[in-house]
Amino acid sequence: MTHDPPPWWQRATGYQIYPRSFCDSNGDGIGDIPGILSRLDHLAELGIGFVWLSPVYRSPMADNGYDISDYRDVAPEFGTLADLDRLIAAARERDIGIVMDLVVNHTSDRHAWFEAARSARDHRLRDFYIWRDPAPDGGPPDTRQSYFGGPAWEWDAGSGQYYFHLFAKEQPDLNWRNPELRAAIHDMMRWWLDRGIAGFRMDVIDLIGKDVDAGLIEEGPFLHHYLQEMHRAVLAGRDVLSVGESWNATTDTALLYSGRTRGELSMIFQFEQVTRFWDPALGKWKPRRMDLPALKEVFFRWQAALAQDGWNALFWGNHDLPRAVSRHGCDGVHRVASAKTLATVLHTMRGTPFVYQGDEIGMTNARFTRIEQFRDVETLNHHALEVARGMDPAAFIAGANANGRDNGRTPMQWTAGKNAGFTSGTPWIGVNPNHAEINVADQARDEGSVLAHHRRLIALRKSHPVLVEGSFTPHLAEHPQIWAQERRLEGVRLVVLANFGCTDCALDLPPTLAIEGRCLLATHGARAALSGRVTLAPWESVVILSGA
Repeated sequence: MTHDPPPWWQRATGYQIYPRSFCDSNGDGIGDIPGILSRLDHLAELGIGFVWLSPVYRSPMADNGYDISDYRDVAPEFGTLADLDRLIAAARERDIGIVMDLVVNHTSDRHAWFEAARSARDHRLRDFYIWRDPAPDGGPPDTRQSYFGGPAWEWDAGSGQYYFHLFAKEQPDLNWRNPELRAAIHDMMRWWLDRGIAGFRMDVIDLIGKDVDAGLIEEGPFLHHYLQEMHRAVLAGRDVLSVGESWNATTDTALLYSGRTRGELSMIFQFEQVTRFWDPALGKWKPRRMDLPALKEVFFRWQAALAQDGWNALFWGNHDLPRAVSRHGCDGVHRVASAKTLATVLHTMRGTPFVYQGDEIGMTNARFTRIEQFRDVETLNHHALEVARGMDPAAFIAGANANGRDNGRTPMQWTAGKNAGFTSGTPWIGVNPNHAEINVADQARDEGSVLAHHRRLIALRKSHPVLVEGSFTPHLAEHPQIWAQERRLEGVRLVVLANFGCTDCALDLPPTLAIEGRCLLATHGARAALSGRVTLAPWESVVILSGA
């Protein structure tokens, strides 16, 4: 029996680059496209199939590039459009696709569209954005707050109306209900695809279908109509990846985005493994002690929901989240083992795994001591608000060190030398001092490193179809310390067993989980079999294959 091979993006492993912090080529302290070019061999040796490139478009950088002023040009601090063309070509030579970050819920307030829109109420582009008259008392139209803190409405004195912004006031939301706006975005997307990119990661795409007046913002009533229209106009007939970011998707709505017959997206990033452990009332993570059954429940439920249709995007971290090993693992004595084990369970699930820059070497959260060391607009806005309300500044710093977005944005740690080999100048944000112990150069020479473990994991997905196409079965879902899962395909069976704790764990394996075969990967020494009573060392994980 023959069947069509899975799409390339199901077989590949993705890698997110946050350009500002990846590699600086000219000593100005800001990572750039030539710097990425200089490090492509690192990605090729890692086995990466495509790179999700966080925004490099022209931008005033109010939100580090997520406030775009020109969708068809490159910010000077990152390089030129010619540099980006060279990156696309050089990556392709290494069988790596470049996936651009599509930020179309909002633009910069310095985008030509917005400057025209605010110039006069009767301007043709006025309706590209969302404007409303003041409330009877002269204040904002409603009390909705932006995600970055403060009102979601900003007064524009020149035109005498408020404009809507879900993020910073420098990021006015686009009005997707305007068909001319949608056509302009589609044209821009085709322009990029014609330049040879491999697809798009779509920033907060679940917000574009909003109905502001009805108060329907997240996964709004027009969302899937717009995505289907986008697919018909741009993506249909092209062998490209489209992955949407949705902080609001659930297993009930997932297939609306990525079902085979929907004509929308390849997959989505969903964030239940994040929001499940976030306390919105307190504005911080729930207690540090891991609730492993709850974490497994999220991942296993998503595996079940997309078992027959759709596709999972698998990740631990990105530029908006704390470092994976600091949040979910142990970034102290068990940092190496826990970083390896987090990677093991992620890369052996069904879906496309994504590596965030630095996670392949086990980079950890930063430890800043002053608010002046932070750069993230969200952190700075909330600091101003919370301290004004009486919050202890030291408590805020502690929370930001644990939860803030700058944790994922400190410079990539290439060497043990000055500035971690990131720049010869002064870095735009502080380098984590532990780069002397955690860096690419040292780990590239160490077959027992976190980096070597990632290379082996990514190679396994390329050589064992069971990891791409096989069915997924969870085991020991309620166990407080053990993560266990199984993959099967045409007589081939693969079992993963992992200890998510800082102490030894002994358990009696159920017969359904027992396996004897070949050890593909192990953190603490190879095992050829798992059966009977098994003891795993702290953060030990093992992958065993049988039937092939």
